[in-house]
Amino acid sequence: MATSNASACPCGSGLALADCCQPLHQGGTATSPEALMRSRYSAFSLGLDDYLRHSWHPDCCPQEMGASDTCWKRLEVLGSGEEGDAGWVHFRATFAEGPRARQRWGVLEERSRFVRYQQRWVYLDGEPSVTRLKPGRNDSCPCGSGRKFKQCCA
Repeated sequence: MATSNASACPCGSGLALADCCQPLHQGGTATSPEALMRSRYSAFSLGLDDYLRHSWHPDCCPQEMGASDTCWKRLEVLGSGEEGDAGWVHFRATFAEGPRARQRWGVLEERSRFVRYQQRWVYLDGEPSVTRLKPGRNDSCPCGSGRKFKQCCA
């Protein structure tokens, strides 16, 4: 997916992509587990499989990333921390899957574990749970825009 450097970063930081996750996507080093997790969320949103592989611990990285029709809509970081060479991030990511006319919505919540590997943070694993959403036309949009679902992502 092509994006402009001035576009908002998908991780929801409020910064431009060029000032947030893009430097990590281009070889920079994450300063914390949360920074790495945000850059991974953005990479999932942008389809940057090579970066995802690079940011995964080599002992845990899947062989195939797999094609996905998942559209990541919103990231909420609920907590994070680090102690020595280990760290964690608890997050919630809202997504939509399938063709727009029949999209299924859901929320992935995970407490992810990160470790330092060769002087950089990498993703190790997580405890995911997925909850399906059924937004009504007059409900707030799950993407977090503050607008009604029927006027936003429906």
